[in-house]
Amino acid sequence: MSSYFTEDASAEVVNARIGPRADRRLAEITTSLVEHLHAFVKDVQLTQAEWEVAIDFLTRAGQICSAERQEFILLSDVLGVSMLVDAISHRRPPSATPSTVFGPFHVEGAPVRPLGADICLDGKGEPCLFEGTVRDLDGRPVEGACIDVWSDNADGFYDVQQPDVQPRWNNRGRFLTGADGRYRFRGIKPTPYPIPDDGPVGRMLGHLGRHPYRPAHMHFLVTAPGYEKLVTHTFVGEDAYLGSDAVFGVKESLIAPFERLEDADTLWRSPYDFVLAPADTRDGALPRPTTP
Repeated sequence: MSSYFTEDASAEVVNARIGPRADRRLAEITTSLVEHLHAFVKDVQLTQAEWEVAIDFLTRAGQICSAERQEFILLSDVLGVSMLVDAISHRRPPSATPSTVFGPFHVEGAPVRPLGADICLDGKGEPCLFEGTVRDLDGRPVEGACIDVWSDNADGFYDVQQPDVQPRWNNRGRFLTGADGRYRFRGIKPTPYPIPDDGPVGRMLGHLGRHPYRPAHMHFLVTAPGYEKLVTHTFVGEDAYLGSDAVFGVKESLIAPFERLEDADTLWRSPYDFVLAPADTRDGALPRPTTP
């Protein structure tokens, strides 16, 4: 094969430049990336003007990034790549609770609260009781599991988005299960909200006729010694955006019941049980491919 670039052999010529001392995994990923990228350009017959628009889009995405905002993760989210990577990386037995995207608003070190405590500190929203059990694949309760939870407030914002408006740790907390594996806390019934849509990714969604909204959900990070970490959400069942989540995070088994209560301290109750996979199964860990 000639070492000079041609349209027909474009990917082959580029990949032939990878040196023998390159990291094997990096070379494998780059080779596949070049092959797919060149095939895409040829498939759509990308024009010079369209290529320049793409470069401008990526440039603007980089310029808007900061310590508080990552536009490229947002781009990955709305293209479904974040969920695909999560699905590949966290394959679990069918009976285990599935994972979903982590999201950008988790904060380390949320207060450990007693079971039954209220995490809503701003007094807004419709009170909701969240409760359930953490179990293993055989149905045994998991003692000492840490349930780290966070959600938006009634206005659709997380506390870190409004540090001068919401109390610190609003709608956040950590809870530890006892011997019965049960958890229980009070919060609010979550509300849907838009992902940041004032940048290039938001404008892209508009041009594609897509909305920026996420359906209402409660975040859960469940950890316990000897078990795989579980990052997931529970979703409000009647939410209008369940079938069109902007970041594709909804899985049917994560849609939780929200029961309206009468003559009770809270307006809603949302029961949901979590099933953890043992850490030693490594269902999410794929063997690293090697190249000859």
